[in-house]
Amino acid sequence: MSVQDDQFIKVAPLFGGEVAIEVIGALLKLGEATDDVIAAESGVKLNDVRKVLYKLYDHALVSSSRTRDPQSGWYIFYWRLETDQLDAFITSSKMRVIEKLKQRLEYERSHTFFECKSCPSQRFTFEDAMETAFMCSSCGGPLESVDNTSIVSFLEKRVESLEKELRGEGGTLKR
Repeated sequence: MSVQDDQFIKVAPLFGGEVAIEVIGALLKLGEATDDVIAAESGVKLNDVRKVLYKLYDHALVSSSRTRDPQSGWYIFYWRLETDQLDAFITSSKMRVIEKLKQRLEYERSHTFFECKSCPSQRFTFEDAMETAFMCSSCGGPLESVDNTSIVSFLEKRVESLEKELRGEGGTLKR
């Protein structure tokens, strides 16, 4: 299996979990095939194969060509993976993740957080804590300031890591 094939298998769960892995695996093996043949090869129900193919098509990772069946008059669609589109998909996905991480990083940097020691799963911003007079809205306990430097540090490292990956792939970063 080539590196590109491995990358297709890695992104497959984004389009339908295990079912998508089976569908993409069948397409990698077959090259070009109808949805019926893909279903038979992968062991996945035809409707599920079509759902995955349509999701992949929406992201330009598969293309189809159609021919008319001379007996029934119906169109037959032949599907194939567009391997040249995979890198662009991965790059754009990473850029979207970087944007979301940067937004979260800005949020973490610009807010002071408080939490109740009895309910540590709940965090309150300074504004929310003020509204409740620094008392937990769940149990009534006092809210204490929380140090979020570990979260900020993690987000910074993750953004830096993804940006480095993009630069390594020849991707261009928007600042």
